[in-house]
Amino acid sequence: MSEALHQLTAREASRRIRAGRLHPEDLMEASLARIAELEPRLRAFAWMDADVARQGVRTAPPGPLHGLPIGVKDILDTSDMPSAYGSPIWTGWRPRADAAAVAWTRAAGGVVLGKTVTTEFATRKPGPTRHPANGAHTPGGSSSGSAAGVAACFFPFAFGTQTAGSVIRPAAFCGVVGYKPSFGMIPRAGTKIMSDSLDTVGVLARSVGDCALLAGTVAGCDLGDPEMSPEVAPRVGLCRSPSWSLADPVAQEHFAMVGSVLSRAGAVVAERELPAAYTDLTRAHPVVMNSESARSLGWELAHARDHISPELIERLEFGLRCSASERQAAYAVFEQTQQAFSGVLDGFDVLVTPSAPGEAPLGLGWTGDPAFNFIWTSLHVPCVSVPAGLGPQGLPLGIQIVGRKGDDRAVLAWAQWVAAALG
Repeated sequence: MSEALHQLTAREASRRIRAGRLHPEDLMEASLARIAELEPRLRAFAWMDADVARQGVRTAPPGPLHGLPIGVKDILDTSDMPSAYGSPIWTGWRPRADAAAVAWTRAAGGVVLGKTVTTEFATRKPGPTRHPANGAHTPGGSSSGSAAGVAACFFPFAFGTQTAGSVIRPAAFCGVVGYKPSFGMIPRAGTKIMSDSLDTVGVLARSVGDCALLAGTVAGCDLGDPEMSPEVAPRVGLCRSPSWSLADPVAQEHFAMVGSVLSRAGAVVAERELPAAYTDLTRAHPVVMNSESARSLGWELAHARDHISPELIERLEFGLRCSASERQAAYAVFEQTQQAFSGVLDGFDVLVTPSAPGEAPLGLGWTGDPAFNFIWTSLHVPCVSVPAGLGPQGLPLGIQIVGRKGDDRAVLAWAQWVAAALG
């Protein structure tokens, strides 16, 4: 077979497997060969054993994900692999059960290839993963290994999680598709929860259709076929958001170009900024995220504080200092803005906004600013980042499509339309 099997999308690989034109074992071996070639430099895995992966593909049951290799962020539990959550505190920990998302993946025939690198508790200190296009740059985080592994064709798709921007931002940096579903759509049981009001299980892939396949399968919902062309073009609201000043000049120019391209492709495009009240999320989000994270890590703070990084300790202490009245005010901002958001979209199918402030930053000590992500995570709405060309350093840029909570099927379809229009 002349095709590079490791480059196949999940949907194409699945079609070939069902037609008897591709053996799952051959697909797995192609992935393992790719990993052997690039993993020493990329370091996308927190844990991976080729023999375990081979055994997994041999015993995978039939189903919509049959034989497809999948990366699992090491914040989701796996019964047959360690789950360290990016922290030395949990090195070697072996959970007894799979996280719900992993269990439903395996039940549908998917094969967990390995655990992918996350930042510390999906929050702060970065892991060793490098950008697949330029190892001097971060791949983003906290779903670092999942984004880099998808971009490097280690697996066609992978799980990530998002509390601020941990799916969308690394997807944009690495030039892949990232999908943060509506809050709670993918079950979180068996995930190391930090912020109960924010943490969302999402997926990364090399196509919008692959994101829909994995997310829809594990969530038990029909997300349709995003690759089916809609009969009409979307009504798009260009939203710079309250974080616009943090976008670098290249990203600002790029965003203007995106609006022009979508208009020429037939979309009805107009400006739509968030009402002033949404600026309050800039203050409310860190209060909710850090106060809930501090409570979630109560055991670690009590018994293994010395093994928590100073960077994370600083944020946890901030969270513990937040008063009850500050937390109540932050939750009130969440509730008010969430309830009003559908009206913000009146007259539009989706909003389009930057995925990140620019290209992936230089260095591995920081995974980038979630400035263009935390608002949408706070609103519990679906977001999709699609590749949108390269910046001046030759690194990917992304554009983000945002819709109403629960309208994931339509948001994915419009994200595919935007991706096609951007080429």
